[in-house]
Amino acid sequence: MNAKEKAALGSIAASAALTAAKAVIGLLTGSLAILSEAGHSLLDLAATLLTYFAVRISGKPADAEHQYGHGKMESVTALAETALLFLLTGVVIFEAVQRLVGARAYAVAATPAAFVVIAGSIAVDFFRARALKRVAKATSSEALEADALHFSSDMWSSIAVLIGLFGVAAGYPQADAAAALVVAVFICIAGYRLGRRTIDTLTDAAPAGVSERVSAIARQIPGVVVVERVRARPAGAVLFVELGVAVSRTLPLDRVADIKIQLIRAIRADLPAAELTITTEPRALDNETVRERVMVIARDLGLAIHHIAVQAIAGRLSVSADLEVDGTQALGAAHDVASRLEQAVRDELGPEVEVETHIEPLPADVLAGRDAAPERIAEVRDVLTALGAEIPDLAEVHDVRVRETPDGDIVNFHCRVDPTRSVAAVHDMVDALERRLRRKFPEITRVTGHAEPRR
Repeated sequence: MNAKEKAALGSIAASAALTAAKAVIGLLTGSLAILSEAGHSLLDLAATLLTYFAVRISGKPADAEHQYGHGKMESVTALAETALLFLLTGVVIFEAVQRLVGARAYAVAATPAAFVVIAGSIAVDFFRARALKRVAKATSSEALEADALHFSSDMWSSIAVLIGLFGVAAGYPQADAAAALVVAVFICIAGYRLGRRTIDTLTDAAPAGVSERVSAIARQIPGVVVVERVRARPAGAVLFVELGVAVSRTLPLDRVADIKIQLIRAIRADLPAAELTITTEPRALDNETVRERVMVIARDLGLAIHHIAVQAIAGRLSVSADLEVDGTQALGAAHDVASRLEQAVRDELGPEVEVETHIEPLPADVLAGRDAAPERIAEVRDVLTALGAEIPDLAEVHDVRVRETPDGDIVNFHCRVDPTRSVAAVHDMVDALERRLRRKFPEITRVTGHAEPRR
């Protein structure tokens, strides 16, 4: 049994005891104020029973029919309690007015037992209201909070009844009916406060300040360009939050996923009960380069491109790139793919942009192969070392690997270069070495050189 159920069962026991005591004393003394308190407690008992079952149902996990959980069952129960409170208010006011205007004869006795019961009721209400409020705050239970509000209003209305009893004892029998009116006012106020809060929940009213808090947190997360929308609605102990943010369209998917994870962690650190749904919308930023925009176009088309060159020729933009397609594909089909890419670039950058693509065969995902014979590896290594020695600032060719594949030999090697040289210069050196090696060994179809800074 969880804390909410224990608190609800405690409220049932307290409500039952107070109802019985007030009803007996009210009938014996003829006090309308005490009888109204008894009626109030009876309604509380009925409402608390509803609360107990609502708490049990609301704690059930989401299912196929209730995909957002059962949290609003507590709000439905609280709404029923509100209706009962207003019904009791009407009955009490009607009877009190009848007595005050003399339309109904009555006699009230302020007995010691009446004072004891009402004083005991005040004490019970005080401690139960505190206990229920503490559990309701810890579990975000609307039903328990409603119960705490009932006991709190009962306490103040019982104080009014106690004052009325003192008035009756002093010789003013109308004090009892006046006290009953005060009780009715407390019941009405409690019903209004509970009803307003419950209706807000059932109509998905956003909790005050939650949207602003979520927006402020989201704006602090790196990569979030702008917060598009925030929607929040409570359902029992759970706060459902829908958040839409814009991110740069150039970000890779794993980076976007990481932004979502950061958002969830940051928001739940501030709102532990939040159940988040986050959507990201790609946004073209003003600081995107032409190269980034072309890469985004290719990515959206599912194409692999590299070696993108962007030039400004006499005020006209020129873009060229290497496009990788299936090597077994017919040229006509590959050319259609290239044309689609070129048109997409023009649509993005403008019809006057010059676009050229160089079609290359896309390497197989996994190419079967095996290590070449040691003699072959030694031969290639010796030639690479000799060729590398002819290139200034390039030396120490090492870690040479030669693999035989159905499409020809593949060679990988490492070399050391002056660390102060630029990347472009080093690329030219390694590229020159690769070309020289392929001229020596035409059967080599691919050479990959990895440059390392020389120590």
